[in-house]
Amino acid sequence: MRWTGSRALLLCGVLGAGVLPAASGWADTSAVVAKQFLVTTAHPLAAQAGYDVLAEDGTAVDAMVAVQLVLNLVEPQSSGIGGGALLLHFDGVTGDLKTLDGRETAPRAADSRMFLGPDGQPLPFYGAVVGGRSVGTPGTLKLLLEAHHRWGKLPLERLFQPAIDLAEGGFAVSPRLAGLLAGDTVERLKADPTARDYFFPGGQPLQAGQVVKNPAFAETLRLILSDGGKAFYQGPIGADIVAAVQGAAGNPGRLAAEDLAAYRVVERQPLCTAYRLWQVCGMGPPSSGGIAVGQILGLLEHFDMKAIGPDTADAWHLFAEAGKLAYADRDRYVADADFVSVPVPGLIDDGYLTARAQAISLDRAAAVPVAPGNPPWRKAQEWTSDTSAEPPDTSQVSIVDADGSAVSLTTTIEGNFGSHLMVRGFLLNNELTDFSFLPEANGRPVANRVEPGKRPRSSMAPTIVLDAEGQPVLVIGSPGGARIIPYVAEAIVGVLDWGLDMQQAIDLGHVVNLNGRTELEAGTPVAGLKDALAARGHDVTVTEQSSGLQGIEITKSGLVGGADPRREGVALGK
Repeated sequence: MRWTGSRALLLCGVLGAGVLPAASGWADTSAVVAKQFLVTTAHPLAAQAGYDVLAEDGTAVDAMVAVQLVLNLVEPQSSGIGGGALLLHFDGVTGDLKTLDGRETAPRAADSRMFLGPDGQPLPFYGAVVGGRSVGTPGTLKLLLEAHHRWGKLPLERLFQPAIDLAEGGFAVSPRLAGLLAGDTVERLKADPTARDYFFPGGQPLQAGQVVKNPAFAETLRLILSDGGKAFYQGPIGADIVAAVQGAAGNPGRLAAEDLAAYRVVERQPLCTAYRLWQVCGMGPPSSGGIAVGQILGLLEHFDMKAIGPDTADAWHLFAEAGKLAYADRDRYVADADFVSVPVPGLIDDGYLTARAQAISLDRAAAVPVAPGNPPWRKAQEWTSDTSAEPPDTSQVSIVDADGSAVSLTTTIEGNFGSHLMVRGFLLNNELTDFSFLPEANGRPVANRVEPGKRPRSSMAPTIVLDAEGQPVLVIGSPGGARIIPYVAEAIVGVLDWGLDMQQAIDLGHVVNLNGRTELEAGTPVAGLKDALAARGHDVTVTEQSSGLQGIEITKSGLVGGADPRREGVALGK
């Protein structure tokens, strides 16, 4: 298959003043170069588990299984078998690109008013999160098993063993995990006795470097191995999940055994959008990631980003303006397409994006919030926008194996520590709070409202970029809640337009606009553009950013990997 870019440049040239200051030593890490295979993920122990599997001629999916289970153990606040995941898989032998949706589902007993209080007003966010009310039917384990059935080679026993060994033998608590066991998190986790005893042994929080064991998780993994996952979805593990959810003190949930038994991983059509000479492929609904990344890039394609370069206010002004437009559409139109009509073809239509790009002023920021557009293929149903909070956690796994197969997996339990409920050595998700708490507003329904069996809208954006011959050139994704989308789009621009290597693109300071304030990442060169962007009308704030980009560039001379310096991940390859 051959791909060609379909959009001509509408506008080009360097726009004006505003140049980045010197980097001052920010993110001076180097890319990892490999010839045979490469894995990059959010924790060194997880990366090592994946590396060892690849070194034994395991597939990218084999390595992914081992990595995810170790992440569940060493980075429990971010992902695990109590949550959900989205997977892109490129088959290096057949050239096929497939996506699997392991997103959590709302219980059958859910209804559109479950996050409203007795007064009809939305519950406080953490009042909804902590406890059983926020827990959706977990999908990560079933996704791992389904992917392994399709594309795995090594036995599951081999892939589960690294996590079992670490759970039983012990592992050192990372600085990131230790740092999160403070502040409001303390009381939230202590509300659940199992979580309290694990994270606060003897009443004290786990400390960085402290060796901790999790024999309950090792037992869980062995039980899953014994019956192919039935113990989780139809047996004793599932029964304990339901008991924890329904018995959560003060905030019980509605998850039932029937929900676990009925859960299915869904194969969905990859969503691919043209960007210059490439195709940028991601997940469609219920993820907004593929659409919004595609829209941001489709808007920027009308400008000569290569000529503008990464060190000017011009580039980041355009990036912020594209973000406004993409998020206006995301908040209005995107939800689970099994339940609502999402105008996916219209949102990434060339003509539609050209018209939207023409609305971008080169020297003046658009007033926010920008209104959503009127894309083709939109049905008559009038939705209202949903700007619900989406906490910045989650994890990313990017892998390329010796056969050229590639995996981009974004995996999550939603916010840090999920629902703060712990069962059999793993935390349960709080994904249902990704739904709109309000089912309607201003007399119009919200597309992302709660409905039984529905999957909440996600910003996860696992991405594989293909060249003109349909071969992968980039494998990337990130955690970060609603900010995942600009994180991923920025790194893609960094490699494809600005010629940066994968690590350099990940190291770029972040500029984020979710159709509101323009956020510049503190401590990075882009923070020095505050005055230049404010002069164009941006409402600018300088903030910390919690990305966790993991990326691999596939070149003619080998693999180039990068891991986000903002977290603890590493890239390992051979």
